[in-house]
Amino acid sequence: MPVPATTSYSAKRALMVWEQLAQRGIRDQRVLDAMGRVPRERFVPPEMAGSAYEDRALSIGHRQTISQPYIVALTLEALDLDESHRVLEVGTGSGYVTALLAELAREVVTLEVIPELSSEAEERLRELSYGNVTLVTADGSRGFPMRAPYHRIAVAAAAPEVPPSLVDQLDEGGVLVLPVGGRHSQVLRRVTRRRGALREEDLCACVFVPLLGDEGWEERETRGWPEGGKHAEARL
Repeated sequence: MPVPATTSYSAKRALMVWEQLAQRGIRDQRVLDAMGRVPRERFVPPEMAGSAYEDRALSIGHRQTISQPYIVALTLEALDLDESHRVLEVGTGSGYVTALLAELAREVVTLEVIPELSSEAEERLRELSYGNVTLVTADGSRGFPMRAPYHRIAVAAAAPEVPPSLVDQLDEGGVLVLPVGGRHSQVLRRVTRRRGALREEDLCACVFVPLLGDEGWEERETRGWPEGGKHAEARL
């Protein structure tokens, strides 16, 4: 589906998949293959394209980030995606993870609270011919009930606790992966719904930008939060 990148970027992408992902324990071959296809350099500001495959998060403006490759892969692997799934993504950002989800699932609904980021992501995804994505500018903390329930939900910003609206929109057997915590301490958490009950599992310590919204953080509560461009990374 994606437009092929240059040989130089292709080599960097392959090295990233091997060194940063496979060698650090990512085993889901579909995730590794997708991250070997999607041109990450297309989802960062042009002046940062040369750094697209470094082992760190990068600023995309508006105090937001494109996450570290490893944390992206860990999230995707924890979701356990297949081609039949409808996925809700909270926090479109640059659209990079959206593209990966579109590679791995049947349908993606992605929410972004910042209109400029949503518009830019839509243009990139259209250029790369991803036709199974619906972009919505909205408060992601409340999800998007019009398309619920979702088989999988991925959240790309830290919530103070698991948002009840997202849990309500999770299908039976569904999986929700999100960072939970405050500015100084967060964990990447997997929530699974089984027979109406929720099972929660913490995967790793991490640092993300805050989830803004009715079931996230208020803007005033995020003063002093670390600047976005340095974070969205695992703490190993």
